[in-house]
Amino acid sequence: MPENNEKRPNDEFDVPWKNILEAYFREFLAFFLPVAHDGIDWERGFEFLDKELSRITREANIGDRRMDKLVKVWRRDGIELWVLIHIEIQGGRKPNFAEGMYVYQYRAFDLHQVPVVGLAILADEEAGWRPTEFSYDLWGTKQSYQFTAVKLLDYSEANLEKSANPFAIVTLAHLHAKKTKHRTEDRYQAKWSLIKKLYQSGFSSQQVIDLFRFIDWVLRLPEELGDRLNKELVEFEENQKMPYITSMERFGMKKGHRNGEATIVTRQLQHRFGTVPDWVSIKIAEAQPPALEEWSLRILDAQSLDEVFSDKG
Repeated sequence: MPENNEKRPNDEFDVPWKNILEAYFREFLAFFLPVAHDGIDWERGFEFLDKELSRITREANIGDRRMDKLVKVWRRDGIELWVLIHIEIQGGRKPNFAEGMYVYQYRAFDLHQVPVVGLAILADEEAGWRPTEFSYDLWGTKQSYQFTAVKLLDYSEANLEKSANPFAIVTLAHLHAKKTKHRTEDRYQAKWSLIKKLYQSGFSSQQVIDLFRFIDWVLRLPEELGDRLNKELVEFEENQKMPYITSMERFGMKKGHRNGEATIVTRQLQHRFGTVPDWVSIKIAEAQPPALEEWSLRILDAQSLDEVFSDKG
């Protein structure tokens, strides 16, 4: 695993944040915007509106917005609602940030006539940068748009340690990644502590694997320390009798293309049916490419997990 001490491209954390948000959107809102989570009818599901977001922002000159997500949900009173999420991972103060949030909101409302809730996750290191409003007041005309901004730096590590929400782990990993730059041994200890915590928090095997991927990405170690961690992990899982990562994740990483197919099938199942149970994760981990391809096709029409994995068909 490459050292994380040097400056890396702007997508350093974009990929893991995007993946974990899409896989656990309900838990994401429960952690960062509980008032929205409690007002959503989750039985009706939700939908990521990538095409609509692309149309809304196609001609907007508001900078790099790779981490924006637009999600359609339903309120408990039956009204359709859209949630606009922006995660600001790299850098610090951006003068047009609030303006960009405003542009997204009014374009979405103008094109589709639905309420849009704005949520910004500020994962930068500048404590004083906290945009929450875009406004102007000229000659009797006033315009004001306010949105929710969550600053990761505000979270107490002690409180995060007590939380059972997956995004407490995500936030801890991100904070540790920022704090342990140029301190590889401290990073090693922080990473190992988080990995062990995965097994103590009541997560399913799939959640352990998904959260491990996030931790492994943002808390990268030099090859020597990475090998040391792997050896400890094998011994730890053997003692715990929980071979989640060593039997699935590590095996999959060695298999390359097959692991990519397994990840895609898992994501499809999560979007269609919600949380993936342990028996499904094990079945996917042990499957060969032909079976994975067959299951990915069945997901389109199946009404249940049993139909996807039925031997008949």
